[in-house]
Amino acid sequence: MAFLFRFLSLLFLMAAVAAGTIDSILSVSMRSLVLTSFAADWQEVSPSTLPLVRAWVEHYIHPEAWRSGVAIIIAQPAFVVLLALALLFWMIGYRRPKPEGLLA
Repeated sequence: MAFLFRFLSLLFLMAAVAAGTIDSILSVSMRSLVLTSFAADWQEVSPSTLPLVRAWVEHYIHPEAWRSGVAIIIAQPAFVVLLALALLFWMIGYRRPKPEGLLA
């Protein structure tokens, strides 16, 4: 199970690097800071799933959970959200190294 979380962490880290690279290339070409939101990237990749997730959250959790929680998170820059998810999955899948040495 830890392997799955570490693998998901790797995938999210690679996606964060890709999103950050795209934002930096756009920033250089436009000569101003460009930070693409996670919602905009989500809308570009899979436009049909964002309304489905919103309906699911509003129906099964609470309508206010979308407005005060999820909507605020997905409005942040994509690389920040993806880095946070990578860190979260890495922390879930982290295993402490076994102690080695004389007193282990």
